[in-house]
Amino acid sequence: MKIKHTFIIALSLCILACKSDTKTESIDNNSEIAELKITPIEHATMVIEYNGKTIYVDPTGGKEAFETFPKADYVLITDIHSDHMHLNTIESLDLNSTQIIAPEAVYELLPKSFRSKTNALNNGSKAKYDVFTVEAIPMYNLREEALKYHSKGRGNGYVLTFGKQRVYISGDTEDIPEMRKLENIDKAFVCMNLPYTMTIESAVDAVLSFKPKQVYPYHYRGTEGYSDVKTFKSLVNRNTKDIEVVQLDWYPNTSEK
Repeated sequence: MKIKHTFIIALSLCILACKSDTKTESIDNNSEIAELKITPIEHATMVIEYNGKTIYVDPTGGKEAFETFPKADYVLITDIHSDHMHLNTIESLDLNSTQIIAPEAVYELLPKSFRSKTNALNNGSKAKYDVFTVEAIPMYNLREEALKYHSKGRGNGYVLTFGKQRVYISGDTEDIPEMRKLENIDKAFVCMNLPYTMTIESAVDAVLSFKPKQVYPYHYRGTEGYSDVKTFKSLVNRNTKDIEVVQLDWYPNTSEK
């Protein structure tokens, strides 16, 4: 079992707890109050809980990584790489009544038994589910030397809307125009690791362009170690105090952050 530190936010009150690094926020959804709870697992993997439904995002880490969570109602996958689409983990989970949401490239690589329950979304596609809507956002590289990692149109970032709350999950991308044009984002999970995605400076520049209310650096382990997320926070806050940088524990099994 993983041991994490817990970070809970409810009605703008931040409380440090002791076992899991979790963010919870109350949202007014059609006159009812529902909680949006986001728990990091590792790197790009997280669990989102809202209004009685549970979403596993890019599930990795094996069945044991999800033992303390409700069974997934939805699995959201961004790309074909194993830190996003980890077949051993997916096959270890009980997904008999689970809807999978993924790019076409992921759909093509899934075992046939999973394809019938997978909604393959292309960039720009939208879908509505019982407690949220999802829009597939492009994710790709811009630098010439990085084009081999993520080609345009293969993977998806996502904007998820829960009640009045809009959550952006970048997936593996650089500071692309489609990210910069996003509007009304409440929470943005933004990657920053080399050589696969982008530098912290590029991530800062993109965040300052689309101005989410909160930004969560995630997916920041690269081939040379961990991106400097403290400098990322400093650069964002040097330019504006209107964007809150929230640091969750994405790498609980290492002392390096």
